[in-house]
Amino acid sequence: MNKINKLIDNYDLRLNKYTIKGKTILLDTDKGLLALKNKNRSNDSNILSYLDSRSFNYYPKIIYDSDDYIVSEGIKEIDMPIEQKMSDLIDLVSLLHSKTTHYKEVDLDDYQKLYEDIKNNIIYLRSYYEDYLDVAFNHVFMSPSEYLFSRNSTKIFAALYYAENELEKWYKLVHEKRKQRLVVLHNNLELSHFLRDKKPYLISWDKAKIGMPVFDIYKLYYKHGVDYEFLELLKRYERNYPLLEEERKLLFILMAIPEKIDFNSDEYNLSKNISRFIDRIYKTEMIISPYNSKNTKEENYIK
Repeated sequence: MNKINKLIDNYDLRLNKYTIKGKTILLDTDKGLLALKNKNRSNDSNILSYLDSRSFNYYPKIIYDSDDYIVSEGIKEIDMPIEQKMSDLIDLVSLLHSKTTHYKEVDLDDYQKLYEDIKNNIIYLRSYYEDYLDVAFNHVFMSPSEYLFSRNSTKIFAALYYAENELEKWYKLVHEKRKQRLVVLHNNLELSHFLRDKKPYLISWDKAKIGMPVFDIYKLYYKHGVDYEFLELLKRYERNYPLLEEERKLLFILMAIPEKIDFNSDEYNLSKNISRFIDRIYKTEMIISPYNSKNTKEENYIK
């Protein structure tokens, strides 16, 4: 409340009401709807200034910028079908990447670190899930969650094998590259961060950074891939912004790696989480399959 009072005093506002929405406070004032957010990163305004220079202005305009907080225009979102909202979001992301594309000389140390991080994660997950199966198989009677996991364990380990095998191919591929394609990453993509009024907006830019475009797509998939027809969304994205061979391969590797399940939750929630976990693996398989024309059972878990 102190921030609101300070804002009212500094800018001579009359407040009608305020609403807390996540980390943002929406202020209904005599000067219109405003959004107040703590200023927790110093480069937010730099990223937005850069976006302006690239003619990408699909974010709420900053009205006040102080040492403590940022106040931007509030967006009154219109109602629209959720599937259309997702399509509009992917269109806007492809535009963001297209407008901010640039190239830099390849730093092989960066590639090596990424390779090692992914490799170590795969090794860790394989061991983590093998240990869980060992415990489950030693029980006289499996719990429903243990049975669900063990029944699908072949698919789970095949996904890890696929990701590991493709990672080796990706690492050999990028060693031949001399330049790396980079873009501005929103780096926090989800449906709640997309708004549409008279035009579309992306909000919550506090995690934005420069990086490879696939990381935005992967994070969106991680958030919403099970719930939407992501294959069509990926095709839509690539119609506007085609991925390079090494970018698409990296995206599929990241998508194929199963996330880590917390086995400490109660049986009902654990069974629900494992079911969603299995759904994601099968969904990923269906997405990747059309892009793989030279698969073998020995090399790939995609049928």
